[in-house]
Amino acid sequence: MGFKEAATKTSINTALSYINGNPQKNLPRLMSFINTVMRNDTSFPGPRAAITRVVNDPDNNLNQLLCSVFDDVDLEVIKKAFTNFVVNANFIGWEKQQKVREEYGCNVPWTILMDPTSACNLHCTGCWAAEYGNKLNLSLEELDDIIRQGKDMGVYFYIYTGGEPLVRKKDLMELCRRHNDCVFMSFTNGTLIDEQFAQDMLEVKNFFPVISVEGLEDATDFRRGEGVYGKVLKAMDILHKHKLPIGISCCYTSKNIPSIVSDEFIDEMISRGVKYAWFFHYMPVGNDAAVELLPSPEQREFMYHRIREIRENKQIWPMDFQNDGEYLQGCIAGGRRYFHINANGDMDPCVFIHYSDSNIREKTILEGLCSPMLMQYKEHQPFNGNHLRPCPMLENPHAIGEMVHASGAHSTDLESPESVEHLVEKTEEYAKNWKPEAERLWKISHHTPYKETHEYIMSREEYEKTIVPKLNRKIHEYDAGSDSRPSVK
Repeated sequence: MGFKEAATKTSINTALSYINGNPQKNLPRLMSFINTVMRNDTSFPGPRAAITRVVNDPDNNLNQLLCSVFDDVDLEVIKKAFTNFVVNANFIGWEKQQKVREEYGCNVPWTILMDPTSACNLHCTGCWAAEYGNKLNLSLEELDDIIRQGKDMGVYFYIYTGGEPLVRKKDLMELCRRHNDCVFMSFTNGTLIDEQFAQDMLEVKNFFPVISVEGLEDATDFRRGEGVYGKVLKAMDILHKHKLPIGISCCYTSKNIPSIVSDEFIDEMISRGVKYAWFFHYMPVGNDAAVELLPSPEQREFMYHRIREIRENKQIWPMDFQNDGEYLQGCIAGGRRYFHINANGDMDPCVFIHYSDSNIREKTILEGLCSPMLMQYKEHQPFNGNHLRPCPMLENPHAIGEMVHASGAHSTDLESPESVEHLVEKTEEYAKNWKPEAERLWKISHHTPYKETHEYIMSREEYEKTIVPKLNRKIHEYDAGSDSRPSVK
């Protein structure tokens, strides 16, 4: 570790200890100091200004969220998260990544998703993972090697998917110990979290679970099995008691909107100590995918507005993997910000797109990033100028077909391989129906048309007068027990 890096980490730990005594009072002081030190520095002026506004407003929901983190999460865990995530995964890691990008002309990810196992103790409706059973596994040494290769390229952030990753609890904790400079996040159904695992998490300090829920009890148990919601709440209570951070993962479908973003559900999660939430649009992956679960354009627009409302009013930070594409300049898969390694070792461009031409047992990670399939992604991203239509499968289905054929990639579904033509057929109608809604929303958000068009552009003032009241009314209707279809059109 260099002197500058060590000094930075020491400064962060000192600052966090200082904040911890009285976060509402000391956060503004710390930001004032940072702004003074960086007054001649042009780095990140927008984010610094936004954070300054938040920490100086005690009534701001994000100010309250930040303060709650210091109240609810172990200080040593907070320090480890800041050091590994802010310093290693961003400042140090980004510089390394950029050198590799320039040298090899390929995408280099910010995070790598990987499936330790195909095994799962549940059988959720619409999920492809349970089809495999305990057939496929990445060994401990293979997982370790992926991380070592990643760190050589500047990747310090790793996300476990599955299968149910916690089937491999012992190995995951061992990897946390071996790579104490990394951040590990795991999507999990939560049912395998117990007192001992919470103690293990407190020991390593760099493992962060994201628990899958589909809404309240009826919705979660309908998709995941009877009694699962109760087990999820028990897991949250264990984590909260041990002052460990809690995130949730929510898949929204045509059947659980708007319940999955209702005040009742969000407030229940906040009361359980949840600090952040990933919202995922249902993806019709696999030959037996339930296409009827795809949200309608009206439902997706509802989610677009509702997630933003939650961010502005609730003490939780929600992220919408599909509708937040405008903040990330479109699709982030294919190695641009992440790629996925399944339990068979195949390097997929995305956790939702199961086509590959590379396997870690035959190629290095860098060779895979330079492979035809992932280079196809690099050459075509973004897939159009409207980042509310980011995905090459869901909103630009012609793109995934062209890339698979151009690269010679094959389906990585070993149980029931799906042709790319079959996948495209399922999303063409969806893409067609969502496009005009996405163009209208883009014009509202950016005050500029997408492509050349003379369609009417709604002003921000008109948006506040027409769209927002309808959104608020629909949420209140749901919370009051209304069964009406969600729409903000």
